[in-house]
Amino acid sequence: MINRVVLVGNLTKDPQYSKTQSGISLARFTVAVNRRFGQNEETDFISCVAWRQTADFLSQYAKKG
Repeated sequence: MINRVVLVGNLTKDPQYSKTQSGISLARFTVAVNRRFGQNEETDFISCVAWRQTADFLSQYAKKG
């Protein structure tokens, strides 16, 4: 079973790229997502981790904003 979530928002800072001791790529980042309900708006900050090729892609192309 695979869970998939699509978040639309902004990166709060550039992804932190590293590799595990076994050489697997890892990228940590936080996404700010705005929620609207009625006249109110709130922002949620969601911590994320990407692995392998996705981490490589994010480290090259994803920037704050």
